[in-house]
Amino acid sequence: MSDKRVVITGLGVFSPIGNTTSEAWKNAVDGNSGVGRLSNIDPEPFTSQVAGEVKDFDPVALLGPKNARRNDRYTQLAMAAAEQAWEASGLSGETIDPERVGVIIGSGVGGMETFETQHTTALDRGPRRISSMFVPMMISNMAAGQVAIDLNAKGPNFATVTACASSSHAIACSVDSIRLGRAEVMVTGGSEAPLTLMSIGGFCSMKALCTTYNEEPEKASRPFDKDRAGFVIAEGSCILVIEELEHAIARGASIIAEIAGVGMSCDAHHITAPAPGGEGCARAMRMAMKDAGMKPEDVDYVNAHGTSTHLNDINETSAIRAALGDQADKVMVSSTKSVHGHMLGATGGMEVMLTALALKNGIVPPTATHESPGEGCDLDYVPGTARKADIQCALSNSLGFGGHNVCIALRKYKGDN
Repeated sequence: MSDKRVVITGLGVFSPIGNTTSEAWKNAVDGNSGVGRLSNIDPEPFTSQVAGEVKDFDPVALLGPKNARRNDRYTQLAMAAAEQAWEASGLSGETIDPERVGVIIGSGVGGMETFETQHTTALDRGPRRISSMFVPMMISNMAAGQVAIDLNAKGPNFATVTACASSSHAIACSVDSIRLGRAEVMVTGGSEAPLTLMSIGGFCSMKALCTTYNEEPEKASRPFDKDRAGFVIAEGSCILVIEELEHAIARGASIIAEIAGVGMSCDAHHITAPAPGGEGCARAMRMAMKDAGMKPEDVDYVNAHGTSTHLNDINETSAIRAALGDQADKVMVSSTKSVHGHMLGATGGMEVMLTALALKNGIVPPTATHESPGEGCDLDYVPGTARKADIQCALSNSLGFGGHNVCIALRKYKGDN
């Protein structure tokens, strides 16, 4: 463990369940689904026709016409969420050294919409008509770069690209940056805008997406349920402002929760399937607990990766049992993907945010669509309805294609713990 402690002081979000922290939190707790029938593009060509879309997002109004025109949707979402989080943190560029502020933002696919649009242009009109902004709009590091420009953040800056673990890796690396003294404040999380022809079509070809609830989209994402049949693809961005505890105290910041530890591992097993028994995930969970100085019996809640796919849910259940032992039967587990869908590289940030708010508010959000447990899924998944509980310690899991595993350990902040 490092002597430096890291806390969350700002949150920003644009997601299928809300474009403010309070709205997203309320909908997660109330179990109000943000999943609907695809509307951004024609759903008819796809076997899976449901998605979690961000509603009422106006990049021109939020970012100005220039930024809206020169950035892919995934970067626009990140910039808007980062501005929201920065404002919520109470930080000011006039009172903080910009060289002590860093930005790490993850994205699984980056500017997919830009790539597809410009590829069509090249085929139809020739390569000389490709936009001069194609490369900077498409590359996966541009969200981190643009947010840094927007906030004048001159500290550590890069992107993490580890599929669905991207934003959790970004948060973990940001924690490390503060602990190593490379920054006092980090702006971190993830952003994704994958609701495009190639992205949805590719996942459909993999048979990874749910195809059985096209007429009842709000029921499609069913983590740990016996009727789960694939994940629901979603877009959005969630950005956190985290900082060194003493720095936050000195400026009188409002602290949401403490990030007490991180764990990272690799399955080294298969490009898409998790290791048998969730072995890699279990190792990441143990690492995070050790880093945080937590014992299994300290853990009250696990915000699960819980994608609603057969292999993830059964193997993550096994991982939780392997990591927590007897405590697994006492711990509350939920997957908020039941309402916001799978935001791919942005989903870890979303789930860390909701876990932090669960600690702060003493409410565990439900697995809203869970009705009957699937075979091998035998934990307390907080089905249907949120649960009031004075939780003190929690874990948030993120797993990605390629065998990437990240666990973030959080602790309730009480001012003297």
